[in-house]
Order: sequence, then C-alpha cells, then structure tokens
Amino acid sequence: LRLGLGFGSVTVFMTKFALFSLTVIASGLFAQAQDKRPNILFAFADDWGRYASAYAAFDRTPAVNSVFTTPNFDRIAREGVIFTNAYVTSPSCTPCRSSLLSGQYFFRTGMAAILQGAKWDPSIPSYPLMLRDSGYHIGQTYKVWTPGTPTDAPYGAKEHEYESAGTRFNRFSQFVSAAVAKGQSIEDAKQVLYDEVLANFNSFLEARPDGHPFCYWFGPTNVHRRWTRGSAKALWNLDPNTLRGKMPTFLPDVPDVRQDLADYLGEVLAFDTALGLLIKRLQDQGELDNTIIVVSGDHGFPGFPRGKTNLYDHGTAVPLAVRWPGQGKPGRIVHDFINLMDLAPTFLEMGGVLPADVMTGKSFANVLIGNEDGWVDESRSFVVTGRERHVGNARDGHLPYPQRAIRTKDFLYIRNFKPDRWPEGNPYDITETTEPSQKELETDTGATFLDLDAGPTKAWLVKNRANSEAKGKHFYDLAFAKRPAEELYDVRHDSDQITNIAEDKEYAKIRTKLSKQLMHILTEANDPRVSGDGSTFDKMPYTVETGLKR
Repeated sequence: LRLGLGFGSVTVFMTKFALFSLTVIASGLFAQAQDKRPNILFAFADDWGRYASAYAAFDRTPAVNSVFTTPNFDRIAREGVIFTNAYVTSPSCTPCRSSLLSGQYFFRTGMAAILQGAKWDPSIPSYPLMLRDSGYHIGQTYKVWTPGTPTDAPYGAKEHEYESAGTRFNRFSQFVSAAVAKGQSIEDAKQVLYDEVLANFNSFLEARPDGHPFCYWFGPTNVHRRWTRGSAKALWNLDPNTLRGKMPTFLPDVPDVRQDLADYLGEVLAFDTALGLLIKRLQDQGELDNTIIVVSGDHGFPGFPRGKTNLYDHGTAVPLAVRWPGQGKPGRIVHDFINLMDLAPTFLEMGGVLPADVMTGKSFANVLIGNEDGWVDESRSFVVTGRERHVGNARDGHLPYPQRAIRTKDFLYIRNFKPDRWPEGNPYDITETTEPSQKELETDTGATFLDLDAGPTKAWLVKNRANSEAKGKHFYDLAFAKRPAEELYDVRHDSDQITNIAEDKEYAKIRTKLSKQLMHILTEANDPRVSGDGSTFDKMPYTVETGLKR
C-alpha cells in the first residue's frame, strides 16, 4: 500500500489507521465491518480566492483580509493546518474541478479541460467514485462539476445529490435582499437559507448506511457573480470604505470598485456562516472528532482583472485549511506549495485507498500528520498552473488563450503561447462612438472581453479607459491589453505581479531556468500544448456554438 508517509516512519497514523485499512482492503469487508475510517467533509466555494481573515497575518501590509472576519474558516485553521501556498491547476471552474476530481493536471482531462462544451470522460478515475467503491457513503450539495452530474460524471449519478430542501443558498444576497424588500427581517431571511443548508446536509447524513464513513462535498455558488449591489453593507455591515488604501494595486481604489469587492466579501461571509452550521451539526451528532474537514475555493475572484481566468496569484491562489483530528499539532502554518489536484490522492490516502496510477497529484497527508511549521516537504517547492479556453466565443474562431506558469517561493514565470490573441477576449465594439452601455457592462458578460465576468468593476474599467485623472488607461491595459510571450515577476518585491521583468538582463538566468523547468514538467506530464504542434485545444471539437452577441 502506497501511503506516501515513508516506510521508515512509525506513526500513530500508520499503526491505528493504515494497518486497519490494509486489513479491510485485503478482506473486502467494507460493507460488513464497522468501518473506522474517518469521514471527510469538503467545503468548496465557487470563485473564492485567498480571502479569509486568517490570511491577514501573512499580508505584507494591511490589505483586504484585514477588513472582515471569517470565524469558521479561521477555526479550521486554528485547530488544524493553514496553507499559505495553495493553488489551482487552472483558474476556471470546469478545468479546475476536473483536475481536483481526477487528481491530474487539467490538460490531461480531455474536453473536461475547457468550460463551455466540456464533457467528462468516464474512463478517468475520480476520487469520489473510488471512495464510494471502497465503502464510503458519498454525496454532494450544490455544485461539483460545472456540466452537472449525469451518470458518467465524476461524482456519479443523481442519487449522490442531496438538494431536497432547495438551492436558494446559491443566490444568497439576491434571495435575502428580495425577502427584505418584501418586509421580512434580514435575520429571518438569512435563516431560511441556513435551514436549507442544514436540511440538505441532514438528508445526506440520514441516507448514510450504518457503519459506513462518509465523504460529503458542500459546494455553494453564491460567491460566483452576480451578487446584489450594496449587499455587503446592508446584510453584513461591511462598509466598502474600509477597503480604502487596502485594494490590490491593479484595481482602481474608487467607490464603485470598493463596493463591488465588498459585496464579493459579503458572499464569502455567507459561505463561512454555512460552514459553521455544518461544523456544529457534526459536533452535535458526535462526529466532529472523526471527520476530516477541508475548506478551499476553485480560483480567484470573478469580474476583477487579473483574477479569475488569469495565472497571476489573484487568479490561482486559494485558501486552504485542513482539520484532521488527532493528526499533527493544531494551529500549524505550512508554506509548502499545494496544487489542488493533490487533494484527490490525499483524500484517497485518508480513506485507505490506493491512488490511481494516472494521477499526477501527490498526496500531502505526510505534511498534515506532522508537527512542523513553515516549509515541511522540500519537494513541494513549486506549482504549475495553466489555462486554455474559458468562454467559447471570447475570441474569433472559438480560440483559447493558452498559458502555462510555474510559481516558486520567489518568482512567477508565465509562458503565453499565443501572445497575438487577446487575453480576456476580443474588445467588441469598444469605440468612442459605439460601445456597451453601463448596464450591459455590469450585467452582460457577452458585451465585451468575455473572459472577464460582467460587473461594476468591468464597467468602470471600460468607461474610464481615457480618464487620465483616475489612471484609467493604466488599469485598462493591466486588465485587457495583449501580453508578451514571457512574463516574469519577482514576488518578493511585487506581490501583485505588476512589473514584468522577463526582459531584464539581471533576471535572465532565472527566466531561463524557470522556462526550462516548466517545459520539462509539461513534457513529462504529456501536455498537449507542448507536444506535436501544440494545437490540440485549438482544434478540439466544441459542442457549444454561439455567435457574438454584439
């Protein structure tokens, strides 16, 4: 049994858990035996970047994480392990989730590596079904994989879906704001959604066969746009003005954008509150100390430049905290680089199941069960991320924007394979005489630059591109301008990755080293973008054919 712990180490984990798993696997008695393997609760928020109050301590100056509080995420971090360098393989929902479920780089998952037109290949092993086949009771509420969960999907058929109480939590601020407008109190309106979360979770727990451990995926989409303008202040008393002077440097520090970001954080607070409900339910049931809780998100913030669909940290870095009772010292801070594809083999190892040979992810259970802070596993010194196609018709001919990147402790190197293409999609009808209206830019992603979600920030960037007083062209170009074939950022001095030093002679050796390292990893992983003529994703048959909206 490949435990990933090192055969020379003798631990409580091996003696009390792994040996049991060996016995049960060998005998095939999961259904008959009282299965003592741990439960797994995976709370995974749509479009949630690395924003949680526990991360405020790691920000170099007071920033976004200092203006709000996520007590339940912080509790998991305090009682478990918080990771400061967790990244997705791709900053787009479907490829990120295909990678997470399969334990492989997104580019190895065929048509599951794209958003629109995605299709899951049922021959690809996925960790939930592998755990199910080993005796786990599995289930999910809200979103797992974007195209849904048909019989051949990575989480199995509809019988694993627990949404009998509804899916209104996915539209948290919209539902609560509408209820308040009709005269209901804010707390009463919120409670309706909290009751839904618990009812769905309870139905999952009630369906659990006696003696079986469970693996539950809680995946609300409320953090995904569109949330209600002004909801941060109205529903959470989060004043957008507290963000003044704390914004990422690629965002204009103006009222519209501050409010947009604050409203996003309000949805994060709603998710964190729901997480607390699940924790309390487990505690009340006496299951908390036999349940591993993992909390994360599937990429950076939507509708903000250099976030979602981008390989900068604000697009690929995510929160990650793990509480594994009885394993390791609580309250640890770990800097090892974790790629979310590593979750699949980690979950399997937690459940005593061998990872599939095709998995390129590496279990980090050995990191979780230790007592060390800081840098623990010296092999975890980098992550590789990438992107192909997000919105299908963002560029002429349904072409993707192919990128790959390698992130180390000190540097971010990005290879843009087609620098002649627009990174956020074509700038449709952006002229002085004809352009999308303010309303279109705020509500219709198809108005222009389709790879950036619609919203007030997108509207501000387009409408103020010629505003010299507000540095409009500077922010507009950071968001939408074409990019060179190579980008290099020294994150020790440039945490927001604004200044490209790829052509700086002082960094020539670093650029060459990282470029070679990246290409070697991609070649070893059989990335279609670097094999043959590299046009696999350009030629891939698409199942969604839509014309330009404008």
